[in-house]
Amino acid sequence: MKRHLTHTPFTHCAAAIAFAVGLSAIAVPSMAAKKPTSSHTKAAAPVPASGPLPANAVARVNNVLITQDQVDAALKAVNAPDTPQTRAAIKNQLIARELFRQAAEKQHYDTRPQVIEAAEQAKARAMTQAWLRDQVKPAPVTDADVKARYDAIVATLGEKEYKPSLIAVKDEDTAKNVLMQLKKGTDFAQLARQFSQGPNAAQGGAMNWVSFRTPVQEGATQGWPQPVAEAMVKLPQGGVTTAPVQVGDAFWIVKMDQSGATQIPDFETTKAALRQQLEQIALQKATAQVVVDLMKSATIQQ
Repeated sequence: MKRHLTHTPFTHCAAAIAFAVGLSAIAVPSMAAKKPTSSHTKAAAPVPASGPLPANAVARVNNVLITQDQVDAALKAVNAPDTPQTRAAIKNQLIARELFRQAAEKQHYDTRPQVIEAAEQAKARAMTQAWLRDQVKPAPVTDADVKARYDAIVATLGEKEYKPSLIAVKDEDTAKNVLMQLKKGTDFAQLARQFSQGPNAAQGGAMNWVSFRTPVQEGATQGWPQPVAEAMVKLPQGGVTTAPVQVGDAFWIVKMDQSGATQIPDFETTKAALRQQLEQIALQKATAQVVVDLMKSATIQQ
């Protein structure tokens, strides 16, 4: 009793936020002594280039220390098993990276325009992300909100659920050609990969489980085009539409891979995922409101 609320409507209700910033696999601070930025800036004291390693240091690369904190941070970032072998590999990677950095700095790569531009872009991303964290205040999601969302989704489900595959093409002649090849025994998934311009074509057109009430009503088909939904519910398991179903300028061919009685997971099973999705929606709305507020006081020419 899990597949329905896991696949379609629960996972499709949240939109992605366009403010995520990618992090490198190993994002740890450099311990290099900082160079003076002007004649009035005092340089940091250099790290001794020899002698015993200080506490918490795991290596010294010329005059730069690699610390245990850096290894710990890198291990956490890559989410790898905490083993001596993994730590040794990470330490070696950090040493290699520091050698690369020092070699690049020695040849003044830090003054190259593309490096300066990349540094400014990274600074801008970090600054923007920090500002957004402080300014975007999404509305809290309550237990009642989560339960209401669960009830609303369950109310849209029909007695049966369907797992179809589909082929969508842009002209009727191609659709008829596909149907002719299907009648000759050509594999549906093969034809989907070859001809389909619809979703999941690379996966042979296989779609997720879906359920909706019958008779099919406009706007209550979990996002499926109504003509396709109406054709789908009439198909037996293993059946294929005998004629292309026109949706706008496209022509769809549907195969019913599986069907059966709708299985609904209980609320406890789905509430964590539902809460996360509602929180994402709240974040999206709050972010959009910040954009609207900024635009009111901005001068934008396009």
